[in-house]
Amino acid sequence: MRYHIIHRTTYTYDSPVTVSHYLARLLPRPLANQECPWHELLIRPEPIERSLRTDYFGNHSVYFEIEGAHQQLEVIARSLVDIRPPPAFDPAQTPAWEKIRDRFTADTVGIDYSPAEFRFSSALIQTAPVFADYAMPSFPPSRPIAEGVISLNHRINTEFVFDSTATDLATPISKVMEQRRGVCQDFAQVMIACLRSIGLPARYVSGYLETRPPPGKPRLVGADASHAWVAAWCGEKLGWLDADPTNDVLPNERHITAAWGRDFSDVSPLRGVTLGAGEQRLQVAVDVLPSDDG
Repeated sequence: MRYHIIHRTTYTYDSPVTVSHYLARLLPRPLANQECPWHELLIRPEPIERSLRTDYFGNHSVYFEIEGAHQQLEVIARSLVDIRPPPAFDPAQTPAWEKIRDRFTADTVGIDYSPAEFRFSSALIQTAPVFADYAMPSFPPSRPIAEGVISLNHRINTEFVFDSTATDLATPISKVMEQRRGVCQDFAQVMIACLRSIGLPARYVSGYLETRPPPGKPRLVGADASHAWVAAWCGEKLGWLDADPTNDVLPNERHITAAWGRDFSDVSPLRGVTLGAGEQRLQVAVDVLPSDDG
């Protein structure tokens, strides 16, 4: 499947900004089943400095700096992405979840074993007994780990309510767990907290999801959005298994990966600091368009 992705971000400031520094993570990652043969990033006003970087987790980012009075910043990322379906696997043939957990105890994990860094609490995701208690019904003794991940993914989808008014970026996951309402970012971070709280590595994945209008209805321009899901470590043979609790699916050709990290703070699509902004208003519009030439 081939997609054209357009991600437009606009900041409007109440007072003129004199200097702004930003980091954009808007270039889809190269993966075994995902390629990005073309990408461009348009920034208005034109930056005085711009550089491509790769962060600790292998995500591509662009740092840019703007000087001179301006009251609006517009960042438009356009990407062409090719997605192939992930290989089929049998969840019942994955290792028992306890075997994965025991690989990450303090006595056994080595500093060169990269999944270990996704086993512990991070800035926005703290492990806690409440998350372990919620996870355990999906992980009875000796259950294959992929079956447990799929079960937990399904339970969060059915037991939590999608409500865009219930949370914001500052809402702690403890409150999301208590009220069982939120958006894709919240559901992903709750699921990660559950997995880490029983000793399993899990990482936060940021990207895009192709949305489809109801039958007979036109597609609304700009109505798509950034999306978030989870990847759980299932052992060396399978590796990382992506799971989307918002939609109760294992991501496929409709999911486009942009970045991953320990939590949202590692993968924010656009973040920065400004001098002299005062109040600011943010508008984001995303289009994920299937391409006829894919």
